[in-house]
Amino acid sequence: MAQVYLSLGSNINRYQHVTAGLDALELVFGALKISSVYESEAVGFKGNPFLNLAVGGETDLSIAALSTVLKKIEDSNGRVRGGPKFAARTLDIDILTYDECVGVISGVQLPRDEIVNNAFVLWPLAEIAPNARHPVTKETYASLWSAYDKTRQSLWPVEFFWQGRLISPRS
Repeated sequence: MAQVYLSLGSNINRYQHVTAGLDALELVFGALKISSVYESEAVGFKGNPFLNLAVGGETDLSIAALSTVLKKIEDSNGRVRGGPKFAARTLDIDILTYDECVGVISGVQLPRDEIVNNAFVLWPLAEIAPNARHPVTKETYASLWSAYDKTRQSLWPVEFFWQGRLISPRS
């Protein structure tokens, strides 16, 4: 089984789509390790704020098969493809890491660059996998988050309930 970390984001009907994404991911992975949910301003374009979180799980799917499954989950949540890279999203699910894989594998860049570049990816990942190591830098996610320039992007935890339980308290 491969250890996989994913990033989820939405800025259109955010609570609905993040909930639907988590429901679908639970069917794929079984037990999920879920970070707090964070709200942040849109990055790269002007738009509604995003909800972002990280999810960890184990799978026996290949990277290609997992990528296909994640695209189907996005599509079933109204994801529109073919537009600009930086645009509003109903649901965006990215593979951050797949075990210790490095490079472009089945069209997926691993580890995903956003881990070290975006607070809305790194903070949730550091929360659920603080002692895991980035496959390239070999630093823990906790140490990467500790060193991250937090003035670059503003984000904050928001209250979020999933399956009747609080998974994210408000800051």
